[in-house]
Formats: sequence, C-alpha cells, structure tokens
Amino acid sequence: MHAFDVLGDPVRRRILELIADGELSAGEVTATVREEFGISQPAVSQHLKVLRENGFATVRAVGTRRLYAVRPEALQEVDVWLDRFRRFWTPHLDALATEIARGKRERRQR
Repeated sequence: MHAFDVLGDPVRRRILELIADGELSAGEVTATVREEFGISQPAVSQHLKVLRENGFATVRAVGTRRLYAVRPEALQEVDVWLDRFRRFWTPHLDALATEIARGKRERRQR
C-alpha cells in the first residue's frame, strides 16, 4: 500500500497523531478513536494493523498490553514527495515569521 493510501484515512491519521508524542497502549488508542469517530474496537484494531503492516507504527508487548509508537522512517516517503511542493509555502511561512517578529519588536518599543 502506498503511503498516501495509508494516510488518506482520517482514522489512521488520527491514530498517528495520538502516538506521535510517545507510546500508547492499544486500549488508549481505541478509547480515543472510538469516542471521536464512533467506530468499533475491531475497526480500530484493523486500522492499527494497516499502520503496522505498512511500517507506520511499531508495536511491542508489555505483559498483556500492546504499546504502539510511530515509525518515522515510513514518513520519509511522504517527506520526499512533499519536497517538490515546499517552494509554494516556504516563502509564505518565511514572510509570516518576519511579520510576527516585526509585531513583537513593535510591541516591545511601545
């Protein structure tokens, strides 16, 4: 499955957001996703499986718990693809940073 096929699903994107800050148990992921998307536990498990099988997430067993974490290497394919488009937004972000700095400087001078 191509990276964008995996990331095209909002549930899988949300799971990646949840585990991006550190490991979470399958139960913690499931509880949040069920609450936000109203899907069943087996459906969440299927999304976790897709992320695992396509290299976006790792899982490790700790006793009876399964802890999930992001595999950043899988996101490199997306980063490489996005690289050709960065030229469209980088100048705008640089200009925004300049305006923010200018605003802070003006507030300090008052």
